[in-house]
Amino acid sequence: MVGGEVTLALDDDIHRLSDWSFSQLCRLAGVSKETINRLSAETASQALRETLPASDKPLQLLATGKSIRSLHGVSYTRLWNDDLLSVVSEFASDFEPPQVGMNGATGLYCGEQDLFAFLIDPTGWIEIEGEAFAPGFFVWNSEVGRRSLGIQTFWFQAVCQNHIVWDAVEVVEFTRKHTAKVGDGLSEIRRLIERLVAKRDERRDGFVKVISGAMQQTLGSAADDVLKTLASEGIPRGLAAKATELAQQSGRFSIFSLVDALTRLAQEVRYAGDRVEIDAKAASLLALAA
Repeated sequence: MVGGEVTLALDDDIHRLSDWSFSQLCRLAGVSKETINRLSAETASQALRETLPASDKPLQLLATGKSIRSLHGVSYTRLWNDDLLSVVSEFASDFEPPQVGMNGATGLYCGEQDLFAFLIDPTGWIEIEGEAFAPGFFVWNSEVGRRSLGIQTFWFQAVCQNHIVWDAVEVVEFTRKHTAKVGDGLSEIRRLIERLVAKRDERRDGFVKVISGAMQQTLGSAADDVLKTLASEGIPRGLAAKATELAQQSGRFSIFSLVDALTRLAQEVRYAGDRVEIDAKAASLLALAA
């Protein structure tokens, strides 16, 4: 216990816990993080000592200096962010981050828990009824096990420097958990990037067709009808209501205006992982126009 914080003593050395490793410690003990946070420091320390399972199996600790970043069992296999970025830089050498967004976002993010890289093909811009789009992809990883290794393709819309993303043609998504074979996932990501580059023209033509249809088709003439459709597609009601209000400003509830509204709203979400999930839900609506 140091300064009222729960710490780990390893070989007579005191290590602080990050928010993520503290959450992992609570899960190992079978006690909710919220419960521990409500206790005094002394009581919390005692509760963890009494509830952590006794086992001869070792734990993996990832630490930076005196701060523990993560705790895992022996089955967890770590994939370093540098290894993923090396593959990306080698096989997507002509891709680049989009322009800096209105909120200062660059498309590149690396925090305590996650890495996200958001890259577009600057040679692939197309224009559909005055709207400009470029193909691209996300890759993500977490050295501390917060999320899987993964990649997802998309199209980027250049409007007001917003990072608005969706895909409609040959949607590609690949994820791999951090198990013994997580390293093999790098080969799959390399293959998917190579395929994305090789099929530029084919994907562009299909995308133009789908987006053109989405600009013409509506999900209903009344807001209530649109909300019902969005709910059936898994869009949370609160988010759907805001998107419907924004889309209505364009004069009609076209699929395009609703997807556009949803992806704009996603930019207000704090965490990159949560933004990606909303973007994916919005992109799924384009299947209604395919």
